[in-house]
Formats: sequence, structure tokens, C-alpha cells
Amino acid sequence: MHDLIAQGQTLLPELQNLRRSLHADPEIGLDLPRTQAAVLAALSGLDLEVTTGEGATSVIAVLRGTHPNRPADAPAVLLRGDMDALPVTEETNEPFASTNGCMHACGHDLHTAGLVGAARLLHALRDRLAGDIVFMFQPGEEGCNGASVMIDEGVLDAAGTRVIAAFGAHVLPGPRGVVATRPGTLQAGSNTLRVTIHGRGGHGSQPQTAVDPVPALAELVTALQNMVSRRIDAFDPIALSVTQLSASDAINVIPASATLGATVRTLSDSSLDIVRTRSKQLADGIAAAHGCSAEVDFDVQYPVTVNDDDETAWAMEELRVLLGEDRVKLLEQPIMPSEDFSFVLAAVPGTYLMLGAERTDVPAERQGNNHSPFVIFDDSVLGDQAALLAHLAIERLAKATRMS
Repeated sequence: MHDLIAQGQTLLPELQNLRRSLHADPEIGLDLPRTQAAVLAALSGLDLEVTTGEGATSVIAVLRGTHPNRPADAPAVLLRGDMDALPVTEETNEPFASTNGCMHACGHDLHTAGLVGAARLLHALRDRLAGDIVFMFQPGEEGCNGASVMIDEGVLDAAGTRVIAAFGAHVLPGPRGVVATRPGTLQAGSNTLRVTIHGRGGHGSQPQTAVDPVPALAELVTALQNMVSRRIDAFDPIALSVTQLSASDAINVIPASATLGATVRTLSDSSLDIVRTRSKQLADGIAAAHGCSAEVDFDVQYPVTVNDDDETAWAMEELRVLLGEDRVKLLEQPIMPSEDFSFVLAAVPGTYLMLGAERTDVPAERQGNNHSPFVIFDDSVLGDQAALLAHLAIERLAKATRMS
């Protein structure tokens, strides 16, 4: 299967062109009409069964394998790429940088182009496919749970039978072309915490006549950080970042209420229960100490991303064959970013991979991380990204038919 790498490289120029056009015109959320149109155009001419979503501008494309030994009850495998961007104003010097106030700061433009590349490779090799491939082009990964929207609309059964395995790859600024993953828990669950402290407003010059919620809110910010560092097991970590603060709109007004918003990342159900319970205890106690009351809203957004043990061990061995031992790494610990591919992996076995796409021609201090307005990726990985997804699909179908 090493010829897949060479075949991926022949697609590289067109995949880079697609990625850069997507990067220059990013869209956010579940409604990505221009991105959807670009994907449909990139897939045109291929013998695919294409459907588009109703609750989101998703694209599902099914490729039917034509292997002569294809069984009557042929299995199906899913490959996924997310398509949405972030509400981040880009601050790179890329010639194709976005100027519309949004940015592909998490690499989803590469995920989309890489999945198109996998579709093109697999279409050319469909006589080697002993089953079907479902290509899942997903909007709304960044906080909108587009994966669940597509699951509800039938993506896992789009081939006519439930997919037996699902695979995806996410770029990050790691060593170029190196794939890393781990069995079991790979990524944290994502949760949001919002606390509103209610007091009694008044004039900024007469705080004694008001019940000021701002000091209580400020104390709560510090207390939440201390809770994570002092009350949580270091071997089952929680990442809690207060990212939003809101109080008065006027500088001379003590507001009647003040609000904070925080993102909370957890790696287990037990840590989720702890942080949900203790954050409310802190908010209620601190608010009461200041003569205020607290309104606490804790929302579980995405569950922990859990790779299937067997599928991950198999995938890593296959990728060592394809890429070489030095380009496949086992992550010793989970990572704290979250991912709504977790919903797919909760429904069917599979594995999610991290793919390094660090630029070697740019100083490290000028390269941001995912979600940074300065982040840049080396899109020369797209040929290999397409090849590794295609390889996993071909070999997983072959394994399934051998077992049957």
C-alpha cells in the first residue's frame, strides 16, 4: 500500500488549492453554504451517492466498493472531516489569509481537503474495496455539535448498514507528518460553566448603599482556579479557564449582577461530577458571604473522546506499515482539547488521530497553536493525510471480509 503515499502526492497541488480557498473564505457554525458548495464541486465527477443535510449544511458521500469478492452484506467504514471555522480574526501573513473576521484556526480546512483527497484516492481504487465508504463532511464542530446533527440524520447508516468503524484525523502544530494517538481516553470532555452573581445595583460613588456583585465574582474567579489546583486529583485532571467576564456597561454604575463564563475540560465522569458540584458550592458560598445570591448553569457539551482499544491498536500497526515506525507515536496521556467526534466513537468503534503539520520554514515563536489567530499549518501534509485515511478504509474493509 506504499503506492498510496505516491498517489496522495500527485493530488497534493489540487488539495492545497482547495484548502487555501477554504481558508480564505471561512464560515462558522452549522450553516456553511459556500464551504458545502466547494466540497460538492470537489467531489463532482466521482461515482458517489451524495446527500446534503437538512439541519446543517453537511455533505454525506457514499462510495460503493466493486471488489469481485464483495459479500452480499458488505460492511461500511466511515471517514470524517469537519468543515467549520472559528470567530477569530486572523493575524498571519499567509497570502490566503482570511479577511472576514473568521479563521480556520483549528485546521478544519485541512481536514476537509484531506477527506476530499481520500475520496479521490478510494474512488480510483474502488475495485479493491470489499465494502462501502461513508465520507462525513461535518459542519459545526466548534461548539455546535454538528456530529450529533449528522448522526440524527443517519450518517452512520448512510450506506444502508451501520458502519463497522470510524476514523478521522486532526492536524496540530506537531512534527510534520507524524501521527499520534492512544487507545482509550484521547481527549477531554467539554463543558461550560456560567455563573451570575446577583446583588443590588447603585451609584459607583456610594458602594455602601448597594450590594456589589463584582467583588464576589472576582473572588469566585480565584476560588475556581484554586479549586482545580488544590481540590482535584492530579491524575484525573480538570482544565478550567474563565474566559468571559461581564458587569456594568457604565463606569460609574455598580451593576445589579455580574457574570462569568468558563470552559471546563474533564477526562472522566467522576471528575465531571466533582467540578459540577464544587463549582456550585463555591459560587453559592462566596455569593452568600457578600450578601448576594448565585445562579449557576453547568452545561455538558461534548463527552470524553474515547478510542476503541482494538481499533486503535490495529490502526497504529497499519499506519506503521504505511508511514514507517518513526512516524507513528503512542501518546502517553490524553490531551485536554475536546472534540465532537466523541459522539461518533460513542456509537461505533473507531479511532481518532493527531497529525503533525508544523511549518519548518517559519520560526517557532511565530507559530501559534490551534485556536490562535497566529496559527499556521503546513498543508504539504495533505497528500499523506488523504493516503492514511484511504489506507485505513481499504484495510479495515479487507479485515472485515476476511473475518466473515
